[in-house]
Amino acid sequence: MSHSSGEYRRRMESLDRQALADHQLVKLNELLATIVPANQFYTDKLANCPTQLDSLEQLAELPYTTKNELLPDGAGHMMPANLTWSLDRYVRYHQTSGTHGRPLPVFDTADDWTWWVDCWQYVLDAADFTPADRAMLAFSFGPFIGFWSARDAIAERGGLSIPGGGMNSLARLDLLQRTGTTSMFCTPTYALHLVEVAEEHNINLAHCEVNKIVVAGEPGGSIPAVRERIETAWNARITDHSGASEVGPWGYGDRNQRGLHVLESEFIAEFISLESGKPASEGELSLLILTSLGRAGMPILRYHTGDLVRPIWQDDGANRFVLLEGGVLGRADDMLVIRGMNIYPSSIEQILRSFPEVVEYRLTARKRGEMDELVIEVEDHLREPDRIAKELQLRLGLKVDVRLAPTMSLPRFEGKGKRFVDLRKGKQ
Repeated sequence: MSHSSGEYRRRMESLDRQALADHQLVKLNELLATIVPANQFYTDKLANCPTQLDSLEQLAELPYTTKNELLPDGAGHMMPANLTWSLDRYVRYHQTSGTHGRPLPVFDTADDWTWWVDCWQYVLDAADFTPADRAMLAFSFGPFIGFWSARDAIAERGGLSIPGGGMNSLARLDLLQRTGTTSMFCTPTYALHLVEVAEEHNINLAHCEVNKIVVAGEPGGSIPAVRERIETAWNARITDHSGASEVGPWGYGDRNQRGLHVLESEFIAEFISLESGKPASEGELSLLILTSLGRAGMPILRYHTGDLVRPIWQDDGANRFVLLEGGVLGRADDMLVIRGMNIYPSSIEQILRSFPEVVEYRLTARKRGEMDELVIEVEDHLREPDRIAKELQLRLGLKVDVRLAPTMSLPRFEGKGKRFVDLRKGKQ
């Protein structure tokens, strides 16, 4: 059965935990047999580890991989540390966005890229994307991987791709109306920004033909207040997606909008309790560790994503892949400790987006002595930041400094929104 067929994908989603583990073990051992000893990085890393496993429990004997290990050595070389072969085997170059450090170069072989496209079919399934759909890809088409793989997945499915690179927002709105665009692929931030631009130019988005929006790059697609605001303005259904250039397209939205499923037929997910450092129990706040099973040219084993999630394992239903309740909740390095409480930017965004008059915002974290301090700037049509501060205090139990920002003074974003400015320990 073809890995790109809908029947195959539905069968994978319906596997019970043991059958899924058996499938993952076979794929993992095939990957290890391919990359050791061809891949010097992992040959060295796994020197004292088993390279053919008898069970998935043995995966814990392999070391973690971190992004800093993969970065070029800084001596003018462009190669990531974990390339398996010489460059003449590769057909795609991308790089990470650099949101959390230096950009990482990313290379894919033709086989690896086919795997990306096959993984994306699960996202398209979740979005009910059909060959009759016309998709606007509202991103820059630069070296950041963005929706490049989505574009090829749409072509594989027979849909129409409408590239939106090299355009301002008004031009994109004009293009999606002229082409009868039915689906849009963008960040949650940009979907909201287009709402703002449409309002400025008296364009009624609810009357356009867009009925589905696939969002990625930020947690917003699984934050109820953000999702509701976008869906209401566009009169469209949102499907969340999560991936990383160095890992692959690993997550896609649950049809009941409870969060994200990990694509477990192509990725092994581990969850490490934030509190104990041991394997997490169901629903526990944990760090997400991912192993990609279908990418031999730039493999990644037990990758420390930095993402914080709550796993829910399901024994029934059409999709039994592990569910991340609420999607990606934040990043471990973004956590704020304010008067002894752990606060994440995504929890603040959920509250801010519940105010329809708040157009844009920015969070700034700094140190005051040993404690974190948070300032929130808001562009608020009502010009009443005190009501927002009261709601934050009510729902978070914290008094937060909320300040009014002049209209259009805060940055707008096409790609990942950078609304969290971290000045602690010299961070930028």
